[in-house]
Amino acid sequence: MTDPNTTPNDPAAGQPTPPPGYQAPPPGYQAPPPGYQAPPPGSGYQQQPGYQQAAPQAPLSPADDKQWAFLAQLGGILGFLPPLIIWLIFKDRGPLTNQEGKESLNFQISVAIAVVALYILGTILSVVLIGFLFYFLAWAVQIVGVVFAIIAGVKVNAGGTYRYPFTFRFIK
Repeated sequence: MTDPNTTPNDPAAGQPTPPPGYQAPPPGYQAPPPGYQAPPPGSGYQQQPGYQQAAPQAPLSPADDKQWAFLAQLGGILGFLPPLIIWLIFKDRGPLTNQEGKESLNFQISVAIAVVALYILGTILSVVLIGFLFYFLAWAVQIVGVVFAIIAGVKVNAGGTYRYPFTFRFIK
């Protein structure tokens, strides 16, 4: 019994012939995964299969904005990493968090640069036996940084804003 869709001279005997108008896929073509839905024609959007576009985040309420601004300022007690993380996550969602996060981050970066410079200077000058004084100065700068972070956190929590003295504005 022979298949009516095959020709007797077909090298792939037993294979059905394609329907009229069929075009074979180009070499190297990979079929889309099951469940893939193509974007509507003319949309110009080319989404990779299996990926979804992230939804925009909702703005923070005034209370949440104040809370995250407070945490960005108070996070400076631990260094520049907490204000950096808070600012990167919430900068587009709350104006107060954006402002206070940048302020705290700028101050903590300035403190970190000053401390590292004092430690380097102290190490270099330890040859002359006065370098250890720069280590005490570096600790004093760190303590002042913690004190200013607490003052800023209290001011922001009370509903105000805070601008640190002696701060380089790295992030505008």
